[in-house]
Amino acid sequence: MAKLTTAYIGLGSNLGDREDYITRAVEMLSKSKDIEVARVSELLETAPLGQSDRPKYLNAVAEIKTQLPAEHLHAKLIDVENSLGRTREQKWSPRIIDLDLLLFGSEVINLPCLTIPHPQMHLRSFVLKGLCQLNGALVHPVIKEPVDKLAARLNGADFVPDPNLPQLVSIAGIIGVGKTTLTKKLAALFSCKKLLEAYDTNPFLPEVYAGRKELALDSQLYFLTSRVKQLNPDVLGSGQMTVSDYVFDKELIYARRLLDKKQLAVYEQVYQPLAAKVAQPVLVIYLQDSVQNCLQRIHKRNRPYEQRIETEFLGTLSSDYDRLFTDWKSSPVIRISISEFDPVCGSDLQHLANQIRSYVATQINTL
Repeated sequence: MAKLTTAYIGLGSNLGDREDYITRAVEMLSKSKDIEVARVSELLETAPLGQSDRPKYLNAVAEIKTQLPAEHLHAKLIDVENSLGRTREQKWSPRIIDLDLLLFGSEVINLPCLTIPHPQMHLRSFVLKGLCQLNGALVHPVIKEPVDKLAARLNGADFVPDPNLPQLVSIAGIIGVGKTTLTKKLAALFSCKKLLEAYDTNPFLPEVYAGRKELALDSQLYFLTSRVKQLNPDVLGSGQMTVSDYVFDKELIYARRLLDKKQLAVYEQVYQPLAAKVAQPVLVIYLQDSVQNCLQRIHKRNRPYEQRIETEFLGTLSSDYDRLFTDWKSSPVIRISISEFDPVCGSDLQHLANQIRSYVATQINTL
């Protein structure tokens, strides 16, 4: 008797009676002697990808068990689509029914006509939500993380990789959490450009940390203009991977903490037009650790102007970063607890690098 494999199928429709088409597709699959439909997630309505003026989709995920090989199952899905009147036009065009083979056991398949796992399922909240309803602990065979964790990275958003944009990976977190160390490690591993914060060249920063609050605006504007230059899309390059040891949106976090009311009003007038010019990250890696551990690292690296930093200030920054990423929908966010991750450890770094490959839109290799 042939081996039974558990597979997951994404179902979608945005034409006609959408729910009926999905129901009929599931019924047709269940009538096949080689397929048992075990469970189907709830229906979820979502906006179409790429074309906001198109009809909304209804989506669901089905868990099946089958004796068919993956290629034969894929052919069966195409037969069901054709039987229901599916026509194939341009990418993301409206469709009566769409059946995608998301996962086939733990297999990784790369054929001209079939890629498993589905190459962009980890970027689709509507897919991951359905999978989480059925089995949130299910591990992605390539990324090696459970689907409930992958879903949390998207914060309810859906993302479409664009190889024409700079492939910026930004490392975020409070002072002393290890952003620069990880940035250097990843840039070396991927043999790509790295962007580091201009701490050492900012002539105002030591004075600000020494208590000269009248220079805080000068310091923040120095950082702002230097980052706008660094994150210019033309400078970063189309399709080129870059790792930065900061996320641009942190600018407002520090400005609101360090500037007085009048300084902040001036700063925000300058900030808004400049912020529109910077490249957005395709992925953020948010490093988290206790304030006490970060303060120990600050003291250990012994930058003179940082030695006045206090626990309370780091605590407020940590809360600000948490709020920033609570509603973050600009890119996926990988959250890493430093207590469970060591950037010096080869296996930890390789696991993270393997994940990053799945989120950037260009082919990248490690040294």
